[in-house]
Amino acid sequence: MTSNIPLTASELGNLWQAYREKSMMLRVLEYFIEKTNENEAKDILQKVYAIESKNEQKIKEIFKNEGAVIPTAFNESDVNLNAPPLFDDTYMIMYVRMLSKVLSGLYTLHEGMSYREDIRDLYMELTTDMQLTYSVTTKHLLEKGVLSRPPIVLMPKEVDFVNDTNYTNSLNPFRKKRTLNAVEIGLVYQSLETNVTGMRLMIGFEQVAKEQDVKKYFTRGKELAKEVISKMSNLLLDSDIPAPSTWAGITTESTISPFSDKLMMYNTNLLSIFGLGSNSIGAAFSFRNDLLLNMGSIIANTFDFAKDGGTILMKHGWMGGTPAGKKLELGDPKLFQSCTITKVLFIQWNLNILPNFKHTVLAVLNRSKKHNVFVICSLYLTLTKNGIHPFTS
Repeated sequence: MTSNIPLTASELGNLWQAYREKSMMLRVLEYFIEKTNENEAKDILQKVYAIESKNEQKIKEIFKNEGAVIPTAFNESDVNLNAPPLFDDTYMIMYVRMLSKVLSGLYTLHEGMSYREDIRDLYMELTTDMQLTYSVTTKHLLEKGVLSRPPIVLMPKEVDFVNDTNYTNSLNPFRKKRTLNAVEIGLVYQSLETNVTGMRLMIGFEQVAKEQDVKKYFTRGKELAKEVISKMSNLLLDSDIPAPSTWAGITTESTISPFSDKLMMYNTNLLSIFGLGSNSIGAAFSFRNDLLLNMGSIIANTFDFAKDGGTILMKHGWMGGTPAGKKLELGDPKLFQSCTITKVLFIQWNLNILPNFKHTVLAVLNRSKKHNVFVICSLYLTLTKNGIHPFTS
């Protein structure tokens, strides 16, 4: 589907990111499909690969239709299909499940920043596809008995209202902390689950990274994930809620990298950004002071980690630049593609002041019922040729 309405800055920037995300995910899936030995896991990975290939092509077509260059992303040079397995079959599915959560959240955000109908429709499709991937991978892991469920709490028999300000106070050493509520337990558990999966990823990346600064960065990511796991586990234990004991997914001892350092750094940076967002949401919905302090500390550390990751990407020339904003000149046809009917009426209002040109301009307007770009440009040229500048105040 093509449109006479140009992409806005937010739509262009988000599509640019989405294309790179799809490109990265496809390279990872190619390696996973090559290395998995489990038929059901391979079937899931192949279906996800087919869906993501289709979605990457859709985004590429939009760039072509807009006359934009295709972003530099990831290709066959960023994946080594001959490298030994770095993860077992279970972890491969866990990784895809985690990435589907990350991307479905991002695409929902991007849809809310989109105005053109075809772009909104695209993000609805991308979100639906990622939600389906999440559902399929979660079902698979639960049936295998390798995915822990969040803690179960007693069903409420009545509605309680908070009327004690001590509900939020958990820093007083002389008062007993209240137990975590159901929302807080869910947020703590999700942070715990994501960081366990992320820690295993960092262990694998650390083993195979070629550049020393990249290797050290992954070591730092591993330790950061361990710190979060420790804090979140203790929060559950303090409320007499056992931390999950079943964590499956294995990192092998391979030191031969299946991915380029560039791809692994981009992947880690993407997960860091997701961590910032999810922990911010966790802090916003938490009422216990100690939980807020823990979330705040995690956010600060994750921000520093993500910022330093960006520095490494730039240092090695791996950060593909996002298109910068450029001011359109008044005579640029693209400016008039976004003209609203209000602007057209404003032109006609000017013409009533200068009736000598009224018939000429109305003739131009009548060439099209939609007032498309060519008509608007013709109208603009007719006016400016006679010294009228309707869009200037």
